[in-house]
Amino acid sequence: MPTVISVAPEGPAWAVRCAALFDNVIIHKSGGRAEAAARGLAERLSQAGVDCLLEVRLRDGALAGRFVAPARSATMNALGQAA
Repeated sequence: MPTVISVAPEGPAWAVRCAALFDNVIIHKSGGRAEAAARGLAERLSQAGVDCLLEVRLRDGALAGRFVAPARSATMNALGQAA
């Protein structure tokens, strides 16, 4: 089961959540910054060998996108190819 990271509106700001890693939310002023932070987190977890699923929500709660960051071994590069 992949680790789920979500980006969703939180009042006037945007929240990054990952219940598997932390109890508190990470708040950003813009959705773009929140998504960038979540993608960075997913990438780092992927490099550490953890499968991740990133879900991004719109202000109305609709799903804007779902991205998969599969676990990579230390010998794989960012494209998933053997180094």
